[in-house]
Amino acid sequence: MAKLRPFRALRPSAECAPKVSSVPYDVISTAEARELAAGNPLSFLRVTRSELELPEGTDPYAPEVYAHAAENLEKLRAAAPLVREAEPSLYLYRQVMGQHAQVGLAGCFSVDEYEADLVKKHEKTRRDKEDDRTRHISTLRAQTGLVFLTYRASREVDAIVETVTAGEPIYDFTADDGIRHTIWRAGGELRDQLVAAFDRLPLLYIADGHHRAASAARTRAKLRAEGASLDPEKGDWNWFLAVAFPHDQMQVLPYHRVVRDLSGRTPEAFLAALGERFRVLPGPPIPSRKGLVGVYLAGRWHTLELPATPAGSSTIAGLDVSKLQEGVLAPLLGIEDPRTDKRIDFVGGIRGTRELERRVDSGEMAVAFAFYPVTVEELMAIADEGGIMPPKSTWFEPKLRDGLLIHEF
Repeated sequence: MAKLRPFRALRPSAECAPKVSSVPYDVISTAEARELAAGNPLSFLRVTRSELELPEGTDPYAPEVYAHAAENLEKLRAAAPLVREAEPSLYLYRQVMGQHAQVGLAGCFSVDEYEADLVKKHEKTRRDKEDDRTRHISTLRAQTGLVFLTYRASREVDAIVETVTAGEPIYDFTADDGIRHTIWRAGGELRDQLVAAFDRLPLLYIADGHHRAASAARTRAKLRAEGASLDPEKGDWNWFLAVAFPHDQMQVLPYHRVVRDLSGRTPEAFLAALGERFRVLPGPPIPSRKGLVGVYLAGRWHTLELPATPAGSSTIAGLDVSKLQEGVLAPLLGIEDPRTDKRIDFVGGIRGTRELERRVDSGEMAVAFAFYPVTVEELMAIADEGGIMPPKSTWFEPKLRDGLLIHEF
């Protein structure tokens, strides 16, 4: 089952929602956050990245950063203003990016089910990033970032969603990046129908937000150990804030790789080494299918054809990023662990292949690898197998905005 709990959201007024909402805290740097929040005192980045208001060079993990975040949340209550829902509700959150549209259900999901692996994971988390959000959540006594979940599409859920979204939304605006965000509130009978329909879903999967989910679990343990009391009018720390989308509406972009050097080889020698292992042809930048990888080297694009996946292999072994790691990054470039090796970096597909060209042409990097995107079905299969995907394998777009729905406890 997939336990779903309505909650009394803390949220901005409709008039201020476009100014309050912000990109997720973890897709931008402090400098970028400072630039985005400039001239907008209502930006929720002042809560999620509060170091932007502190002197340059401030450690983003310093105690004063979390205290300042709590102060800014209190200021925003009056300035926005932030209002608390009169009754526990669920929300339908639609995003439109170009020709792509997706509608997810926002509510609170079970920390117990997360810990029991009924909310499936496919990534490892970093302790320092968990520490950061655990301190942020426990200091504010609020979850301000949304976990991005998916589930195998359900006709029953789809039918209820269609009914709710036929009504008037509470928010409907287009952000500065051109993505449209529309949110409806579901209360009463429709809310209860959604809870019952989700109870019949066998599993949920984390698409994006592993650190947010892990931090919610750690916050619960921390507050319990400290003997903290709940405010029954606000919420319960046994639940984490998330939006769940049906798998057939998800848009996955590739996550590309760039490498700083050729491990002592010239570009010509590296290309020859690739040719000894794989079939290599001229361009184009963007692979046309799974099994092909774009390689940008010395101002030219090449196409690398990966070998077929042997019968009986795991889903992870069949990923293009896995084959590149085993066939190129480790043996030819000496990158054994892409999670820790400083010679490799990752570029989200939203930035396009021009960003790969820029980084190589500038001399910052020596070679770039462009991928065909992983599918949601592959992600779910890996999670079902209990596997962990290679780092930076998927980039989900569009991103959920912070600040529109807040879960307090």
